[in-house]
Amino acid sequence: MPITQESSARAVTLESGVRLRYYEAGEATDPVVVLLHGSGPGATGWSNFSGNIEAIAAAGFHVLAPDMPGWGDSDAVATVDMDHDADLVGFLDALGLDRAALVGNSMGGHTAVRFATLHPDRISHLVTMGASLGRGPASLFGPADGPSEGLKVLVQAYRDASPENMKALVEIMTFDKQRFATPELTAARSAAALARPDHLHNYVEGLAHGAPIPIKVDRARIPEIAVPTLLIHGKDDRVLHYETTLWLLANIPNSRAVLLNRCGHWAMIEHAAEFNRLVVDFLTHS
Repeated sequence: MPITQESSARAVTLESGVRLRYYEAGEATDPVVVLLHGSGPGATGWSNFSGNIEAIAAAGFHVLAPDMPGWGDSDAVATVDMDHDADLVGFLDALGLDRAALVGNSMGGHTAVRFATLHPDRISHLVTMGASLGRGPASLFGPADGPSEGLKVLVQAYRDASPENMKALVEIMTFDKQRFATPELTAARSAAALARPDHLHNYVEGLAHGAPIPIKVDRARIPEIAVPTLLIHGKDDRVLHYETTLWLLANIPNSRAVLLNRCGHWAMIEHAAEFNRLVVDFLTHS
């Protein structure tokens, strides 16, 4: 029977008191595979990874995809209080898991990289797709005068999560706009975002304080990452340039990178079958 959002949905309360929604598939394995979603209004563990959870589980892995605090059906949290690293530790502890293979998109990639620098004993593999690392040294390809084109559209969708703004968001996140920016998908994403006005409000309030997600990875510690690392990026990403992935490739000793043509910011959605093959092969043989 196919895995659905309803059949895979679970909830857990962390020691901190935060309630997390997560999605689960597959039998118990070591390590478990944790899929970490990106930011954006309406983003959840399911919306980011609905095309991947079942395929990775079918390959023999225990898969978990949490809604991080401030997203989806998990508790709201003011952005000044956000610490996804601590939340991830709490999530693993609550489920009795010693370690995990982390697979993160965008903001989730940032969380996974930071987690690898702070908790090397609790991560077995690191996979990123369009990872965000926050502001850092001068960029060759990113804009010097502010957020990228894609991030500006994302912020506007947080300020007004209408179907029209969601259509603009999905269009800039993907290469194949006709296939992915459908009225059905954009309406569903808008409805999901508008269902949690507290999440939208907290993100916009965070912008007023300089950044919606204040905690950043210490780039000086990234060369310490010793676990096998797979870096995936879309060549046509208009949100976060693949320069970030090249920087990670140069600084993580045991890493390899895959650059996908005709692919935007959502590699796991636009090229789900190839993404699933890459991740399963990497986790099986690395």
